[in-house]
Amino acid sequence: MTSARLAIRRLRRRSPAASRKARGVRRRARKPAATASGRYGQGFGHGYREGVQAGLQSYPNSFEGTSIIIPTYNQLDLLNLCLNSITENTDLPYEVIVIDNASTDGTGEYLRRMSGQVRFRVLDSNRGFAGAINIGLMMAKGTTILLLNNDTLVTEHWLENMLACLNSDDRIGMVGPITNYISGDQQVDVPYRDVSEMPAFARENNIPNPERWRRTDRLVGFCLLFRRELFRQIGYFDEGFEIGNFEDDDFNIRVRMLGKSLVVAEDAFIHHFGSVSMKALGDRFMLVNDRNQQHFKDKWNNPYEWIHRALRTAGGSVPDMASLFPSLMAVQGIGAPIYWVENGTRRPIEGTPRIPVVRLSQVDVKRWRLAEPIQASEAEARWFRLHGRREDRGGVVRFPDGSVFLLEENRIRSIVSPTAFAAWHLDKLPVLAMKPEELLEKAEGLPIIAPPTLRQAL
Repeated sequence: MTSARLAIRRLRRRSPAASRKARGVRRRARKPAATASGRYGQGFGHGYREGVQAGLQSYPNSFEGTSIIIPTYNQLDLLNLCLNSITENTDLPYEVIVIDNASTDGTGEYLRRMSGQVRFRVLDSNRGFAGAINIGLMMAKGTTILLLNNDTLVTEHWLENMLACLNSDDRIGMVGPITNYISGDQQVDVPYRDVSEMPAFARENNIPNPERWRRTDRLVGFCLLFRRELFRQIGYFDEGFEIGNFEDDDFNIRVRMLGKSLVVAEDAFIHHFGSVSMKALGDRFMLVNDRNQQHFKDKWNNPYEWIHRALRTAGGSVPDMASLFPSLMAVQGIGAPIYWVENGTRRPIEGTPRIPVVRLSQVDVKRWRLAEPIQASEAEARWFRLHGRREDRGGVVRFPDGSVFLLEENRIRSIVSPTAFAAWHLDKLPVLAMKPEELLEKAEGLPIIAPPTLRQAL
């Protein structure tokens, strides 16, 4: 007999329960007394289970309020001040969502203590401004969404006045406030030198006044308010902009390409301590800034030209970003299904297609209406433009000056940039030999832009 078996036998001999079992003796289980604390525990457990079920059932539903999304990184004191200012100065329905980019200053523990007052995620790595905002967007349940830097202090009537501006016109895409410190035309001169004097100034400034709402070409991302519907039309922030800077410019361009305007609500002032997280980068700041600036240039080339061309072609407004994506493509969101996109629909591909598949967010994929499945072989034939008459099959057209077009369903569409060309794998399509005058005979379609770069499943 092994030593292990001997040890088990010795334990059984010592065990009263084992001895009783051997003798066939059973001890009647005692019924716990129905004490007040016991009844409370049972009631609490029952209520908790009901609450969990109610939460699960209502999770997909939005609420008539504003989701305030705050990305944060190693600025616990400023975050605490920001959250306190929201509590003190916000009377309308709202929820606060804080996304912590793997702070090392105790922010995670602070947020856990705040559980029930804020919703939060503590990330295991720094995913930058865009990455954190995207997680917040995925969590948000409000009918309106507000992005807010952690180094801000909101003031009396800030949200009421911004919402009044946003809701005054369906053509307004985003609204931003004025502040004491920011790049661009949202910065104003302030009379105070100490932040303790700021609320008095803000109180006088934040008197509702629609005459102080003005359109602008650019809103800075320290505070942005927009409708949930705009998020569905635009999609997530581009995570190709690492750490921070230029992701708000990119989002602005996409909003304007839909024909939506950007508005500054001058009757809403918030205090901004000023790019604290970016300054903390020290010598790395210029490296990050230059890299993001290059990504912006590679993606858009001349963005204002493309805004003008898109709106001119569409007659003043573009429905959503799917209209600026190519057709006759294979795409995939979260999960296994691969879809064939054509004529405003997405068709599940049955089988494994031997063609490039573009990864998109679920928000992007769901813009196309779901239709009947398509076989992988059929999708491949359509991708390689093997259907129809040769002159109608489509493909890529290049000219010596470097301009690139996509002939798609007898329409000619400009490719905004090399980034857009590569993102959709257009280099693998047939190249057509066409003369410039032949293009003039084709109808002009909307330009093709690059989808947002995503580094996480959304």
